Amino acid sequence: MAEPKEETEPLLGWARGGGGGGDCPPELPTCRSVRVGFGAAASQDLCIDQAVVFIEDAIQYRSINHRMDAGSLWLYRWYYSNMCQWTLNFIIFLILALAFIETPSSLTRTADLRYRSSPWEPPCGLTESIEVICLLVFVADVSVKGYLVGWAHFWKSLWLLAYLVVLVISLMDWTVSLSLVCQEPLRIRRLLRPFFLLQNSSMMKKTLKCIRSSLPEMASVGLLLAIHLSLFTMFGMLLFTGEKQDDEQNRERLTYFRDLPEALTSLLVLLTTANNPDVMIPAYSRNRAYAVYFIIFIIGSLFLMNLLTAIIYSQFRGYLMKSLQTSLFRRRLGTRAAYEVLSSMSGEGEAAPRVVGVKPQSLLKVLQKVQLHSFHKQAIMEKVRSYGGVLLSTGEFQNLFNELDKSVIKEHPPRPQYQSPFLQSAQLVFGHHYFDYLGNVIALGNLVSICVFLVVDADVLPQDRDDFILGILNCVFILYYLLEMLLKVFALGLRGYLSYPSNVFDGFLTVVLLEAADAGPAVTMGHDPTAEHAHCVPVPAHHPQHEADGCGGQHPPGPDPEPAGIQWDPGGGVLCVRHHRDQLISRHHCGPFWKQQAALITLWNVMVVNNWQVFLDAFQRYSGRWSEIYFVLWWLVSSVIWVNLFLALVLENFLNKWDPHGHLQPLAGTQESTYQMTVELMFRDILEEPKEEELVERLSGHLHLRLCR
Repeated sequence: MAEPKEETEPLLGWARGGGGGGDCPPELPTCRSVRVGFGAAASQDLCIDQAVVFIEDAIQYRSINHRMDAGSLWLYRWYYSNMCQWTLNFIIFLILALAFIETPSSLTRTADLRYRSSPWEPPCGLTESIEVICLLVFVADVSVKGYLVGWAHFWKSLWLLAYLVVLVISLMDWTVSLSLVCQEPLRIRRLLRPFFLLQNSSMMKKTLKCIRSSLPEMASVGLLLAIHLSLFTMFGMLLFTGEKQDDEQNRERLTYFRDLPEALTSLLVLLTTANNPDVMIPAYSRNRAYAVYFIIFIIGSLFLMNLLTAIIYSQFRGYLMKSLQTSLFRRRLGTRAAYEVLSSMSGEGEAAPRVVGVKPQSLLKVLQKVQLHSFHKQAIMEKVRSYGGVLLSTGEFQNLFNELDKSVIKEHPPRPQYQSPFLQSAQLVFGHHYFDYLGNVIALGNLVSICVFLVVDADVLPQDRDDFILGILNCVFILYYLLEMLLKVFALGLRGYLSYPSNVFDGFLTVVLLEAADAGPAVTMGHDPTAEHAHCVPVPAHHPQHEADGCGGQHPPGPDPEPAGIQWDPGGGVLCVRHHRDQLISRHHCGPFWKQQAALITLWNVMVVNNWQVFLDAFQRYSGRWSEIYFVLWWLVSSVIWVNLFLALVLENFLNKWDPHGHLQPLAGTQESTYQMTVELMFRDILEEPKEEELVERLSGHLHLRLCR
């Protein structure tokens, strides 16, 4: 893009001779509305503060459409301070964490029905008190946001309006809870809590926009996938249900194709290959040719699922470009707004300045107040000082902030200087990266030795194991780690050793291993793993009452017997809880599924899609067919959309790491090296610099910073 022509007049009308001249409204508070006396100093301070906020907006890629008077600027900077933002993030974490202790809660040490205790139930009003504090903080948050952006803009922002609606519904539902003494059947506000995290994260907002823009293309592939699934469901019903169902083999084959919903669910799970080859084996046992049906279905499913991944990646990359273009525009707009504010100060005392620019001294005052990384601030200030007293033009002002695209890599402290040739040679050897490789090989040998002893002693009880040789080996390895740490400190110096995070980690592990070696004998002395249930006695293997209740008196696989009062029916997977070994209290279905007892763990296991048909079947039996729709939707959102978006992000980052434009070069004014690998710099050849007309037009539309031409 060609450099814009030099401005002969600033864009801000109050810099043209008179205060608030041109067609700017005289009542508009500006940094140049007063020129003499104490008012002149106040207006100059306002100019500085406005430029500080504009530059901070540019650094953080924030919008500049907010109030610009002195009080609002103070509130704006306080709101975006680290303390305020950390407090808001903690409040969001707190309100989301309430779900772990609110009734019903599954926060127990173990999920096993036989051993777990009842979860703690907080009294009515405890979690509600914490929740109302969080909600009041959110009310203050939306109020501050609404005031800063202006209420005219507030009513046009869908996110802020949704924020307000969610808060109103949450407070109303909270009031209902207290009026019913926490006995309400449904808490609607629990469903709305994730919104607080969503509206506070710009990345999540961008991800949702990416998904929304990808929906048309995803819907087309989803339609092909639905057609593929429907056709094979009908073919499966025709192939596997047309024969007689008398013999056992046919009944086994019909397990997965008993009716249309069952067949559709079986093939839907087969999309993820979770029930393969179980769904195929009964039909394959009847006729080997039936395997062709399942092979073709899986091949078509893999093709369509990978096509969906490709579409999501393509859309993500396109949306990433749009997002980066918007970020670049916001940075250029913020710095240009700061330039306009500061350039209005350069003509102070002149009726009509002929050349407009920014005084380096004014910019230095601004940079001293800006919250910025010290290395970047030092580099920019050194460049500003190099201009002396020459006014900065628009292009020069913008180029100063290109230093923000450079990330700093600190140089390690210098190594100690030894006079002895022997010590110098030792320093060279122990400071070489080959010495690190040797340490990695020794650590690998330590791991292999532990694995060998674990395999050899796998069938030996802990109290019968002879750990003498393993203990000697561990002592040898620990002594080597200690020696390695001391030699590295000798070669690099203490400060140099601590400047490497890997060395800090290795040193911490070495200290832990030394402490563990001292505490090892005390920990391993005569612990009986069965002592926890020593008070339990086994239930008789065959009791008449057990047979009547349907529990065969058998124990689940394992060396330890069941505690008193527990009986296991391996055929039906039923756990019978008894009192005094003869009176039945309750019967529970057990197994891996019934030991989950936590919504997060259940959804995690469904997202992994390993045997997720077990969850579908279990919830379908106890909650109806509609529960399957819930889990299928969760699978689509988590495993198909979110995982593919994460994969697209990983691929994009991996490809950009090999970008030839990333290179090392010294940062201006510092001795450190910089690695130019910010996201904007990676795509600098693709991104388009904003045009001068676009910046001027956007600044002209600022509701709180009027341009007068």
